[in-house]
Amino acid sequence: MTGIARGLGTLLLTLIATAAWTTERGVVVELFTSQGCSACPPADELLADLAEREGVIALALHVDYWDYIGWKDSFAQPRFTQRQKAYARANHDRSVFTPQIIVGGQDRVMGAKAMKVMDLIAAHAQTPQPVSLSLVRDEGRLTVALSAERAMGPADVQLVRYRPSSNVHIKRGENAGRTFDYANVVTDWKVLGRWDGQAPLRLRVEAEGDSPVVVIVQEAGHGRVLAAARLR
Repeated sequence: MTGIARGLGTLLLTLIATAAWTTERGVVVELFTSQGCSACPPADELLADLAEREGVIALALHVDYWDYIGWKDSFAQPRFTQRQKAYARANHDRSVFTPQIIVGGQDRVMGAKAMKVMDLIAAHAQTPQPVSLSLVRDEGRLTVALSAERAMGPADVQLVRYRPSSNVHIKRGENAGRTFDYANVVTDWKVLGRWDGQAPLRLRVEAEGDSPVVVIVQEAGHGRVLAAARLR
């Protein structure tokens, strides 16, 4: 019986470890938003709904260009504003705005148009990803492995961390006196490196803490998302 119990215990630990390392893939939905934007709450609610859906990696990036109106967004980072501006340049847009949703690095939606966003997610979900991506997280380190079925152009490998939920009371600005629940608030977004899109690539990077980990492989120049995976 002792041997059986020991074997069952080993099997259980193996199953737990395997579950912890299971890679979840999905369509990337980026919302550019701000706590100081009166038009943003419906889009924030839409993102919260998307955050609960399987097959969707919903990410809220708070920008800082609304801060001057009277309320400094507690989640905003200049790098998120720069990311939105880079998308605008790639699409030859002259300006940026909130709320804006970008699906799969390609399709842009102004506001909280739920049906349009859902249609775009469905279309991207049906499009085969040309890149195979897997993640393994172990003792504060993350192993990223990717390969392509066929040679392609360069792509950026990006690591994203986010806070699944947060509650904020707005004291000033356009949303003064209101309290909001925010979902999947991005806290860090960095490029791990540029992949040539040809030879298989394996990276091992720091990923401390227990917040979710997302890796996004995206065509260089803020193009389409080629693959995305998450561990949480």
